[in-house]
Amino acid sequence: MPKHSEAIFRFRQFVVCQQQSAMKICTDSLLFGAMAPLTAGCHVLDIGCGTGLLALMVAQQGAAKVTAVELFAAAYQEAADNFANSPWAEQLSAVCGDIRCISGLERSYDLIISNPPFFDNHQPSLDKARCAARHNGQLGYAELLVCAHDYLADNGLFYVLVPTHAVAKFHRLASLSGWHLNKRTDFQGRVDVKAKVAALCYAKQRGDERRHEVVVVYSSHNVYSETAARYLSPYLLRFERTP
Repeated sequence: MPKHSEAIFRFRQFVVCQQQSAMKICTDSLLFGAMAPLTAGCHVLDIGCGTGLLALMVAQQGAAKVTAVELFAAAYQEAADNFANSPWAEQLSAVCGDIRCISGLERSYDLIISNPPFFDNHQPSLDKARCAARHNGQLGYAELLVCAHDYLADNGLFYVLVPTHAVAKFHRLASLSGWHLNKRTDFQGRVDVKAKVAALCYAKQRGDERRHEVVVVYSSHNVYSETAARYLSPYLLRFERTP
């Protein structure tokens, strides 16, 4: 993983410049994107796209069209540049604005993805941009759930990453808004530590079962587990085969 001071993250098929975005690429966001419940040819909406990482990952997976919305102008411009410099420039579109009042978007996306601010009610950072990216003062969970419901197709999926300490709160709000949890995946750094984040997959329609799995990220120091490696190998240069 890069240090926060590094401005460029190179992948096997694309490059992400991350100088302007407050929150940098991390393993959790990579796994979240790699495990997106995507159907090839679908239309995807990324709410709060930051650098555009998730949008680029689902484009690589075969999404036909990806619209990425970002509130902050500097991060939006960086995402737009990352899209333009990628192999999927025609499929990717960056939009600068507030998802709560933006116009011109579709109303029937097949998949909505979001890696929203993590630290609800935690001590804010002194860095205003980083604070806004980490805390949900800009777009709360309840508002995110409403916006996702408005833009999702009836048979679509809403895929969101939240800290494990906030899962109960998020799920309570989701249930009150009519969402049904299809799957929860906890990302556990190592077998001996508790999971810090969980990927939740919701639908408007009730499914047959609610699945819960745990993905251990590292089997040992700096060595990905077999499961994590399987998901991340299409993206990370460390898995690129040499002739």
